[in-house]
Amino acid sequence: MRIKAYFQRHLQVFMSCLGQFYRAPIAHFLTVLVIAISLSLPALLLVALENARSLVAGWDNNAEISLFLDQSLSPSEGEDFKERLLAWRELSSARYISAEQSLLDFKAYSGFGEVLDKLDKNPLPAVIVLSPRVSAPEAMAPLLARLQALPEVELAQLDLAWLTKIYAMVNVAERAAWVLGLLLAIAVVLIVGNTVRVGIQQRRVEIEVCKLVGGTNGFIRRPFLYMGVIQGGIGGLLAIILVGSALLLLNGPITQLAALYQSSFKLEGLGLSLSVLLLLSSITLGWLGSLFTVNHYMREIEPS
Repeated sequence: MRIKAYFQRHLQVFMSCLGQFYRAPIAHFLTVLVIAISLSLPALLLVALENARSLVAGWDNNAEISLFLDQSLSPSEGEDFKERLLAWRELSSARYISAEQSLLDFKAYSGFGEVLDKLDKNPLPAVIVLSPRVSAPEAMAPLLARLQALPEVELAQLDLAWLTKIYAMVNVAERAAWVLGLLLAIAVVLIVGNTVRVGIQQRRVEIEVCKLVGGTNGFIRRPFLYMGVIQGGIGGLLAIILVGSALLLLNGPITQLAALYQSSFKLEGLGLSLSVLLLLSSITLGWLGSLFTVNHYMREIEPS
């Protein structure tokens, strides 16, 4: 019976708080809207960064290493060298381009064909183009150094400086998103706390009377805590809707832009795990904001 009565009291308080929302919808909705906007901004930024990471991961899958071979190697030796490289577990494929083919390709794309025809000797070396299995910048550096140390290789070249810079920028942006999220989380706590403070001031006399007749701090605190939880929960749900709507509006133009670059990239949404995390974080922040405020003012309000 005690357990049933306990839950009944909590249910009564919860329904009473919902009644306050119903009686003053505009004031409470504005508070909830501010909470939703505060939470949706870092959530939207984190989702954008996750999409950026998946896009960059697609780019570094296209990374290739070019090995410019020693010009003393014959074509057959170059082919043998390519076959030996294919045995490396770090490499997925290798393509041999002879010095003659390199010269023909350079003539076709450079526009200096007549100048190159006047040369007595082909200045271009044979090339082996390698595709690594793992193309992350941190994995490529030791592989590139190992290839460069081979006696058959004159120069091992990989242009991943731009990709490394993009990874660095994404990491900085992710750190900035978490800092922004922390600041806005503090703002949510303050917003809920201010709303609860106003409610406490409006019910100051009622609280004094309740203390006078023996009401415990837990009993007095309960409706304010529920109010913070409800505001946080509704704000979290609204934040999920805002983020989903923003991604839905952006998905069409981004898909069209990706199609221009022969890419099938599409924006990924919040997902179930991130949505649940956002909702739980919002409820927790609402509870913390109300808890800190009501504990502070409960010490100040005493029956005279």
